[in-house]
Amino acid sequence: MDRIYYDAIEGNPVIAAVKDMDGLRRCCELEDIRVVFILFGDICSIGDIVGRVKETGRLALVHVDLVTGLSSKEVAVDYIREHTEADGIITTRPPLIRRGKELSLCTVLRYFLIDSMALASIKNQQSMVKPDFIEVLPGLMPKIIQNISSSTRTPIIAGGLITDKEAVMGALNAGAIAVSTTNQEVWEM
Repeated sequence: MDRIYYDAIEGNPVIAAVKDMDGLRRCCELEDIRVVFILFGDICSIGDIVGRVKETGRLALVHVDLVTGLSSKEVAVDYIREHTEADGIITTRPPLIRRGKELSLCTVLRYFLIDSMALASIKNQQSMVKPDFIEVLPGLMPKIIQNISSSTRTPIIAGGLITDKEAVMGALNAGAIAVSTTNQEVWEM
């Protein structure tokens, strides 16, 4: 992993996860936001969306699963690499993480923890695909975050349902390196 990504996330542990143009505009106005997770767009607009983030000197990671018009195949990662200035990708699909690594992109493997089988999947998959970061959702599970962080060397980002300082601190104290949130009030803490 390139230290620039780790240092940016560790240095500013609240990541702005943007789901629309209003959120994008707002996060780009906030001085303390260094990393932006882009959770919207389509193949016609994603280059411009990423460009707006990059113009403000922030790192931009695109959730490729959420970009309308991209497939679930590795070529989606190639498209992001060739047609945007994105620093990295976020996905729930291990093959896309592999392709992102091949293309020297920062990679975030996102997991929705709905049961014990999903938890076991983290331990199995992350060692095979070796993402730069693992994002676990929902992020309001300090005991589970602690369990995951003690069993992997991959940095953990907690996301989903992070709405206040207590949730941020709970995730960070449990071993997460950062939190991602669409909640703009949390961006300003």
